[in-house]
Amino acid sequence: MRRFIHCMFSLIFIINLTVISSTLEASSEAEMMNGAFQSTYKPDPSPKILIKNGTLLTGTGELLEKSSVLIENNRIVSVGSGIDETGATVIDAEGKWITPGIIDIHSHMGVYPAPSLRSNSDGNEATSPTTPDVWAEHSVWTQDPQYTLALKGGITTFHVLPGSANLIGGRGVTLKNIRSVTVQGMKFPNAPHSLKMACGENPKRVYGNRNTEPSTRMGNVAGYRKSWIKAKAYQKRLEEYESKSAEAKELEYAPSRDLELETLVGVLKGEILIQNHCYRGEEMAIMLDIAKEFGYKVTTFHHAIEAYKVADILAEQGVCSAMWADWWGFKHEAYDMVWENVAIVDQAGNGTGCAIVHSDSAIGIQHLNQEASKALAAGKRSGLDIDKARAIQWITLNAAKGLGIEDRVGSLEAGKMADVVIWNGDPFSVYSTVEKVFIDGHIKYENENVEEFERTDFDLGIIDPEGDRL
Repeated sequence: MRRFIHCMFSLIFIINLTVISSTLEASSEAEMMNGAFQSTYKPDPSPKILIKNGTLLTGTGELLEKSSVLIENNRIVSVGSGIDETGATVIDAEGKWITPGIIDIHSHMGVYPAPSLRSNSDGNEATSPTTPDVWAEHSVWTQDPQYTLALKGGITTFHVLPGSANLIGGRGVTLKNIRSVTVQGMKFPNAPHSLKMACGENPKRVYGNRNTEPSTRMGNVAGYRKSWIKAKAYQKRLEEYESKSAEAKELEYAPSRDLELETLVGVLKGEILIQNHCYRGEEMAIMLDIAKEFGYKVTTFHHAIEAYKVADILAEQGVCSAMWADWWGFKHEAYDMVWENVAIVDQAGNGTGCAIVHSDSAIGIQHLNQEASKALAAGKRSGLDIDKARAIQWITLNAAKGLGIEDRVGSLEAGKMADVVIWNGDPFSVYSTVEKVFIDGHIKYENENVEEFERTDFDLGIIDPEGDRL
């Protein structure tokens, strides 16, 4: 018996040493990363450029005729009329339209790149219903040819999300649509991470087919709640440790670092934004109740085909909805769609609703302006009073709000990043195309000058010097 007790004490001592060695490394996320995974994107100073005489859709709800945008040193300096041209390169935009850079809040470019091959399919870590430890940016292929095709559609910023196989699928990342050999070189500086969650058919189908949890919608909800319970307990341990005096900390060890719970605690602290794949109205309401139970906020519901049913609830709680104009019917939860969905969400709460038009498609992202136009037309046909000055926000300022970067992009305002698009006509017309795209004041695409079109390295490998594909 004594020998057994002695062995047990020895085992406990060894286990304690193991725990101590693992917790010695624990600290806050920022400290642990030592500045790793941060954006390295730093544009060169841009020249002074005046784009004048255009029709401006500012993204702030204004349409300005015969107006100008002055940009310099990567920023918008002034917007309006009567701007001094001294020292500026002047672009006459008479007869043309000017908008902020277009922002797509829901993309899988880079994680589901072209060509679409199994070896390139890196968007779903479908090995567990909850994988908050994975980051989409760690899958992004920086040579994806789809980036430059999106650029031709005026896309200056896009958000890359993991897929929707899992209840909690991992972190999303916001990227500037520029070419870089590293994903850090594309990352939007200081943009918050997001956390992709998915409700409804996808996770219950993926894991139900494996005869494991979840296999029902109630199993989905139980899975979310179990994860948040663990996260709250982990957060409490962290807070209790941090509240101790320096002397007490010397006698104890911080809680072990946990990549899954670290991400969830980031959400609970308001540092990571929830982007929630969810189609049905009643499920959105349930997800909001889960958020209420655990004290976090849903930033945006994605796809949100039934957002019109709960539009007032979403407006009241300040939750955005990212929607398609007319993509529906491809599965049961995508069936109960109305053409006015985007417009109804926009007008909810006496016009305080946050409507966003997204793509979720490497093709749709190339004409997001046309998708917004279809949604606007449907709203107007139903008698809703929405004009182009407001509708442009669905693919600019509102998308920026959904990503937590509206203070820097999404509108033509002094001080914001000089992400600007010049169109050869009304961007809500199917006949209009992009003429020039500026990102941080630099021309990144010009349809009259193919040399200004920056291709990826992969593109360069399959295009001969004359520009013909091999």
